[in-house]
Amino acid sequence: MDAAVFKKAIDEIAESKGISHEAVVEALTEALQRAYIKYLGGGDDAVVEAKIDEENGRITLAQIKNVKKDVEDDYLEISPADAKEDADEAMENLQDDLKDTKDANVKADLKDLIEKVQAAKDGIKIGGTYAMYCPLDELSKLTAMAVKSNLRIKIAEAERVALYDVYKDHIGEMVTGTVEKADDRSVSVNIGRTSVELTRREMIGDEYFKVGDPIKVYIQEVKDVSQETKGPRGPQIEVTRSSEGFLKRLFEEEIHEIYDGTVVIKGIAREAGIRSKVAVYSTNEDVDPTGACIGPGGSRIQKIVSQLGNGKDKEKIDIISYSSNPGLYIAESLRPSQVLGVAITDSEAQPHPKAVAVVKDESLSLAIGKKGANARLANKLTGWSIDIKEESEAKEEGLAYVTFEELQKQAEEEKKARERAAYAQASKEAAEKRAEEVQALSVGMAEKASASAPAETTPVEVAPVAPTAPVTPVTPSVAPVAPVEEAKVAPAPAPVEAPAPKVETPIEVKTTVSLEDLEKNLEEEKNAPHVESDFSKRPNFQKGKNRRPHQISDKEVERVKPTDVPNGSAMPIYSQEELDAIAKEEEDNEGKDESSEEVDIDQYDKYYDDNNK
Repeated sequence: MDAAVFKKAIDEIAESKGISHEAVVEALTEALQRAYIKYLGGGDDAVVEAKIDEENGRITLAQIKNVKKDVEDDYLEISPADAKEDADEAMENLQDDLKDTKDANVKADLKDLIEKVQAAKDGIKIGGTYAMYCPLDELSKLTAMAVKSNLRIKIAEAERVALYDVYKDHIGEMVTGTVEKADDRSVSVNIGRTSVELTRREMIGDEYFKVGDPIKVYIQEVKDVSQETKGPRGPQIEVTRSSEGFLKRLFEEEIHEIYDGTVVIKGIAREAGIRSKVAVYSTNEDVDPTGACIGPGGSRIQKIVSQLGNGKDKEKIDIISYSSNPGLYIAESLRPSQVLGVAITDSEAQPHPKAVAVVKDESLSLAIGKKGANARLANKLTGWSIDIKEESEAKEEGLAYVTFEELQKQAEEEKKARERAAYAQASKEAAEKRAEEVQALSVGMAEKASASAPAETTPVEVAPVAPTAPVTPVTPSVAPVAPVEEAKVAPAPAPVEAPAPKVETPIEVKTTVSLEDLEKNLEEEKNAPHVESDFSKRPNFQKGKNRRPHQISDKEVERVKPTDVPNGSAMPIYSQEELDAIAKEEEDNEGKDESSEEVDIDQYDKYYDDNNK
């Protein structure tokens, strides 16, 4: 047959059934083997072999017999002589068919089969096996129908295995399907890749559905094929609408505080179609758990109730505030009745501890509920066996119980104690963590210091810095400048242990000339000839006249007040003899023409040039 057509047919089957290509090939192989065994008619203990060559589009069938000298069961065994005779007969028939056919594909199949028969003939030996090949065209029409039936069964089994692999990870999830078939006993729901059966027991009360209605179901179990008790056609995926898990998923869909974890569902007790109790707890003190579930004006809880069946009687839902205090939790679980107090009669550690709830005389029927549903759900939710008594009966029996207000105070005190314990534990853990971090940091610093520190630590000495020499002006007409403060040298740091600190190289301040040299230079400049420079172009200068610059007034240059300089922190620029000489020189020059004086301005520029200091 055409290999491309053969492969395409297998792929189409695999795609339509949602199974793999290899699963279809395996199912076809098993179907051929079962049909061939039935064709042989000697019993199911026959050993047959079916091979599918997808590359060439060929299918070969053979019965495998053991080669023995003395044959006891000719259905399973064959003698060497009979095996050779069978091979010769098969070769002759195949050769005749090869001569008569003109189809290239058929010729190729016959040639391949002739090679296999020849190989089987060559391998005949006592103790071995012999393959008796059978051409497909020799099979009867009944055999072909048997192959088809077996293939359908095997593909269905492979489909269920594939569905198990898909849905086994979706246990506990809700899916939306479509009603395909509905009757009084069950509803068939298409959930995508398969259809599941929703029995009446798994529905909510007296709800009903029509074909085509959307429906939400909860996957509560996915059975393995090997675990099914009803055979290969039995249900594999079990769905329900009456379980607590279905109600929990509805709460998660409609209330985002539950979905994001702000409100936690601590327990659910449910009698589908009658009443349910849901205990909730808030991880955020600013969020009221019961208010978040009920919603503004009961809008949220009404959306959930509307999805709990379409029967005459709607299922009621009680939102209970969870408490770690057993007495308060028991009192809350009996809502909508108001509990006056609770008496704990057994230890909580027992399997079924007992407690007594006291209610008002007129509230006993409300606490028990219709057909005892409220009391049963309270017992199931809390795990306590609750006995409900009226207030008058409790007084007659002298029952000592804790009032509801006292239970609330106890719960508040327990909450504060837990918060203090949690805070203390968190503080302890934080302190331990900080200690570990400090220890790790110390170890790291010690290792780094030991790796970088020298073998011996030598005290570092800092050389003293020479004081800055005072600056003497060139001309006495310049106002005195504030004395320069002597440079102070910081004391050398004390020797330190490893790791040795990084010591900066001391900066030595040097002066260009000493004070004596500076005074000598000034004296020589007085007697030296003056050279005209660019300074003659400056304002208030008369060209060609030998004169000093005009004396700078106090308005032009603000003098430094003596108070600005600390006492004893600087040395005077002029000595008393120099000041007397300046005053005398000014007296001698009072009557002279200043315009005739020659001034060597370059000398001033050279002296005040920063680059030559």
